[in-house]
Amino acid sequence: MDLLIPDKVHDESRQGEAFVLEPVGKHNGRKLYIESYGCAMNFSDSEIVASILAEKGFETTSDFNNADVIFINTCSIRENAEVRVRNRLKEFAGAKFRNPGMVIGVLGCMAERLKAKFLEEEKLVDVVVGPDAYRDLPNLIEQVDSGQKAVNVLLSREETYADISPVRLNSNGINAFVSIMRGCDNMCSFCVVPFTRGRERSRDAYSVVAECKDLFDKGYREVTLLGQNVDSYKWSPTQQPSPEGSVLETKADQKVSPAGGDLEGAVNFANLLEMVALVSPELRVRFSTSHPKDITDEVLYTIAKYDNICNYIHLPVQSGNSRILDIMNRTYDREWYMNRIDAIRRIIPNCAISTDIITGFCTETNEEHNDSVTMMDYVKYDFAYMFKYSERPGTLAAKRYEDDIPEEVKQRRLSQIVAKQQEYSFYRMQARIGKIEKVLIEGFSKKSDKDYCGRSDQNAMVIFPVSEAYKPGQYVNVVVERTTSATLIGRIVD
Repeated sequence: MDLLIPDKVHDESRQGEAFVLEPVGKHNGRKLYIESYGCAMNFSDSEIVASILAEKGFETTSDFNNADVIFINTCSIRENAEVRVRNRLKEFAGAKFRNPGMVIGVLGCMAERLKAKFLEEEKLVDVVVGPDAYRDLPNLIEQVDSGQKAVNVLLSREETYADISPVRLNSNGINAFVSIMRGCDNMCSFCVVPFTRGRERSRDAYSVVAECKDLFDKGYREVTLLGQNVDSYKWSPTQQPSPEGSVLETKADQKVSPAGGDLEGAVNFANLLEMVALVSPELRVRFSTSHPKDITDEVLYTIAKYDNICNYIHLPVQSGNSRILDIMNRTYDREWYMNRIDAIRRIIPNCAISTDIITGFCTETNEEHNDSVTMMDYVKYDFAYMFKYSERPGTLAAKRYEDDIPEEVKQRRLSQIVAKQQEYSFYRMQARIGKIEKVLIEGFSKKSDKDYCGRSDQNAMVIFPVSEAYKPGQYVNVVVERTTSATLIGRIVD
């Protein structure tokens, strides 16, 4: 089902990807192997981890058998994600047997959820580190070297890693993730993120813009701003001074945006989007993820104002039924969500919309499930990420509600949702036939070196024949001639 993986932010094909960094600086003779699972934030965090350890002389490797330190960056959103990690740890056992001095560590959300218990359950593991403790990794590795197990899962109210310049692992030199905030305050009843990533805190806006400018100067042409809920981004410029190299300026002791606006007040997400867009009109800007309760018309008008802010919004609905949304603690109802969809269609008529949908949540009836189906009919999503409910220990839902929907019912409802989305993904793609799409070339197609691939403004994958006149990192206009349910196929036009 290729429609499930059109968005690189949620690209299932990257799960378990081993990150490799070109050797730089002085080496300590030790090799790091780091593997990531889960959301884009985890992949971004792995880049932070690699940066911290590169400063200590570690070199990365793509073969865990050659590693001195193995880290697996984990996800706790769904049970199968944790099962995959545990199975992977078993595969590392042989390498550790051959090299008893090898350090094996578990990072990220699964580490935060299970904490020291992980050391008891997985005798192979030496280090357990939560998402806010990556700066402590060099010290923790030293503890293991001295014969101890090491754990740091302390959550922070301040840590944003704003001063760390992430290395770009397995980068194509064109697209990059830029984290703008950490944690989440929403407390959706099905979600472990507030417990594994802590309270919400926004990163210094100056450092975000400076990082994006640095990426552009190095040849990158697309950034994706990351946060669990980007629309709740809020940062005050009075918190700390602007770093050297920021595109923001200070005039007469008054901080101003590149657009000339007064930034004495707090910077919200619409402001930040504008700041990043103004780095260069040649720098594409995407973001993930929005929350229906927080996305404002101001954000939508900012997207509409700048051609380089992509016309694509990922707006998770989770359920189309107001009662289910209430017990999910989503803090909006069906009508509110539809109002936000109407606003997007009104302000950004050409905007693509994707979503997340959970089937079989606690107590969901067939009629309530049908409200999710009719919501899909109302929006006609371009893409969707669809899951059957998986109870996560420690969440509000696990404490309050019985997971009472039989597995076969969950699966039947999921199959209906998937079939419906296939229909609408194809419908949306077919509507692009004959249109000209501005595409940022990312590289060769996975299937042929005679074809380039890249993404349209609406985040659809576009395949087209290679032209010697263009290379990856450049924009081209492609006329769409045919489609699949997730891919546009065409040719370059002047």
